[in-house]
Amino acid sequence: MSFDEIIDRFGTHSVKWDMMESIYGVPAKDGIAMWVADMDFRPPQCVSDALVKMNDMGVYGYYGDDGAYLDAIRWWMKERHGWAVERNEIFTTHGLVNGTAMCVDAFTKPDDGVVLMTPVYHAFAKVIKAAGREVVECQLALSDGRYEMDFDAWDAQMKGHETMFILCSPHNPGGRVWTREELQGVADFCKRHDLVLVSDEIHHDLVFPGNTHIPMANVDSSIADRLVMMTATTKTFNIAGSHSGNVIIADPALRAKFGARMAALGLSANSFGLFMAEAAYSPDGAAWVDELVVYLDGNRKILDTAIADIPGLASMNLEATYLSWVDFSGTGMAREDFTNRVEQGARIAVNHGPTFGKGGDSFLRFNIATPRARVREACERLAEAFSDLQ
Repeated sequence: MSFDEIIDRFGTHSVKWDMMESIYGVPAKDGIAMWVADMDFRPPQCVSDALVKMNDMGVYGYYGDDGAYLDAIRWWMKERHGWAVERNEIFTTHGLVNGTAMCVDAFTKPDDGVVLMTPVYHAFAKVIKAAGREVVECQLALSDGRYEMDFDAWDAQMKGHETMFILCSPHNPGGRVWTREELQGVADFCKRHDLVLVSDEIHHDLVFPGNTHIPMANVDSSIADRLVMMTATTKTFNIAGSHSGNVIIADPALRAKFGARMAALGLSANSFGLFMAEAAYSPDGAAWVDELVVYLDGNRKILDTAIADIPGLASMNLEATYLSWVDFSGTGMAREDFTNRVEQGARIAVNHGPTFGKGGDSFLRFNIATPRARVREACERLAEAFSDLQ
């Protein structure tokens, strides 16, 4: 597998590439798509082989006998994260945005407050608002270019109508790998305010050297009766189109409530996603992820060096994910001005900071999960677009 291979994704119904010009005005002919969080790499061969096997069999019927699939999930969580999961704790959802929406539906009621640590993944707020709940933004403190939790400030914000806390761990877009102490702080906060804690850990496999992701389930056993875990193969193995994710609930009462909503809505899994997930959660898949993280780490260093060379720009230290969070506040420019330089000057499509909530105004998010030559080209374009500052 060569992560350096340039794969032409235009004309493949790729949101990231085929929608770049219509959404951001970045020209398709020579633009670089660094927005949507999918990778420009093929998945491991074991995943492709699973699809070939399905195709060779040639009948695409209903999926049954999911024991091997569930055990693959259990093996991965134990082997890679030291987290013991039982078969009956696992629900398969239509991806984790659907998983989040299902949690909001199952565990809250209209007008309830749902707490987010902002800036954070924008889909959370979308599903909360669409469900008629209130988004409660608890802004992360920015200290020396690093996000930190501010529980004293957040305690003061609570009004009593909040019933759920959604944690992004590792954090998107800040790339933080939360420490055990910080995660314990989240657990204590949820106990103080009687909140269901939904921990979205979709980026948990993409952690850079020197950092260790800790599953929330391993932090404090006393929160088991309020904890919902969410994981997926989709981000790790670049198979987001399979729309497959897992909501994992140890507590029987929470599990029954979630299962009832799943049944009421008639939700069931996509068989393609299940076949791919079972193949991915394997020793071959693990070896591929290890190689991927090394490659992404190299891309991270290249972008960070280039950003540091441009006066007024600062990239947040990326501990996990392939999503670089770059602060343009030091330029003194208005958001429209620096965004225009990136999109029209450098011809790079990126995610806009305000979509991630409070604290995001001066930021843009860059997806570095693309061949290294493309990262280098993006860096050269950024240097040129901001050359008057140097």
